[in-house]
Amino acid sequence: MRSCSFLLFSMTDSSLPPRFRPRPWTQLETPQDVELWIAEHDQSLRELIAPEETGVGVCFTLAVGGNVYMQTGADAVLLDVDADAAWVAPLIIAATGVDAPRGSYWVLPDDKLVQLIVGLSSLVESTTLVSGHRFLTSGSGQVTGKMGFERQR
Repeated sequence: MRSCSFLLFSMTDSSLPPRFRPRPWTQLETPQDVELWIAEHDQSLRELIAPEETGVGVCFTLAVGGNVYMQTGADAVLLDVDADAAWVAPLIIAATGVDAPRGSYWVLPDDKLVQLIVGLSSLVESTTLVSGHRFLTSGSGQVTGKMGFERQR
């Protein structure tokens, strides 16, 4: 199973220890659990990620295999589902009501974030903060929204 660790090392020196470490997952069962998780990750991102960093998000490592990278925006949730996690597509469709994309990048309405996380929750082994991931974005690569991506400059 490929983990999120390839994004965790310094972009200039791979001999440095990982910047972010995987956090074991505790299953979230209610929308309130998810809202609390979002608030905790938002705080972590605000504390640990510099405003100029791009490709910031969360990697969900799935217990059965694969990674789902997520970045939230002002009006969208971006997912990058790696090939090893392609099996999770029917769950994403069922949880959010969106159609599957042609590739690995999903763009979901921001109001589907809670349903998405509740749907994925029983499948997640760990989460890891990421920086430098190549999310499908335009312009600067920055996305503003719920989980620490809206910056005061």
